[in-house]
Amino acid sequence: MSLSSSACPAVLSELPDPPGTSVPSEPFGADAALRAVPNVGRPVGVFDSGVGGLTVLQAMLRRMPHEDYLYLGDTARLPYGAKSRETVIRYAARVSAFLVEQRVKALVIACNTATSAALPALRAAYPHIPVIGVIEPGAEAACRASVSGHIAVIATPATIRDGSYPAAILRRRPEARVKSLACPLFVPMAEDGLFEGPLAEGLAARYLSAIFPVVTGQDDGRGEGQGGERDRPDCLVLGCTHYPLLAGAIRRVVGKGVTLVDSAATTAEAACRVLTERGLARSARSGGGTCRFFTTDDPERFARTGRLFLDMPLGGDDVTLVDL
Repeated sequence: MSLSSSACPAVLSELPDPPGTSVPSEPFGADAALRAVPNVGRPVGVFDSGVGGLTVLQAMLRRMPHEDYLYLGDTARLPYGAKSRETVIRYAARVSAFLVEQRVKALVIACNTATSAALPALRAAYPHIPVIGVIEPGAEAACRASVSGHIAVIATPATIRDGSYPAAILRRRPEARVKSLACPLFVPMAEDGLFEGPLAEGLAARYLSAIFPVVTGQDDGRGEGQGGERDRPDCLVLGCTHYPLLAGAIRRVVGKGVTLVDSAATTAEAACRVLTERGLARSARSGGGTCRFFTTDDPERFARTGRLFLDMPLGGDDVTLVDL
């Protein structure tokens, strides 16, 4: 995979406010001349509030290695999960407008908070390109994975507050029981590379003990010890793209009888399906794809943490700093 960076044009014109949103009128939209029907040769745009969305990008690279990708981590405004819905919509609009100006053929919102808050607004603003979120694929995967229909969701406060995951799950399985829990400190821990160790496991235990009480006795393979709690969820949705990096610590807390659902792989499948259905997928004959990385703050730090997410060489010179 080749990596490159380049100077990028400023965002100039105005994004129209879709009905039902409260996005302020600011000059952060995409130029109307760029709203032409996308073609196969253009890149796929991916964005997140930070580096967490790289878990989605990694899955897309595995599923569609021949595509070109532009990834933008809005690290200057991290974390989205602690912001209001209106603020998240405004941030997502600016980031999306930048990527659309780079002439992307599709937009993947690799952030659960931004998907929950801004997906309808972005689809209304850019009807000419597919806009794909991470919540519906994640909910679909959870419904398939759960045997009992008792599903837990952990996510940022904003995603939990919006209730998007329970709504998406219950549309598919009306009989399901869904427990939701905000885990706000997981994001800064992931951004700092603190994926394993006593700190990560201790925080996971502090958060998750309310939903997954410690069981007693020998684990019977279902996460139920002898005399232990039998009303535990059998599926846990990692409802933030940062959380898969903490999956080891989370697994040690919840036990082996709980299925961990990461929406990255299912989102990559959804993106592949949409590109294929719309005739936008590149063929294997096109050769290997490329990735270009952008951030709104500190390229060196983005590259340092990004290497852990992608398990690939990535230096500060490979990341372009943009001002949105």
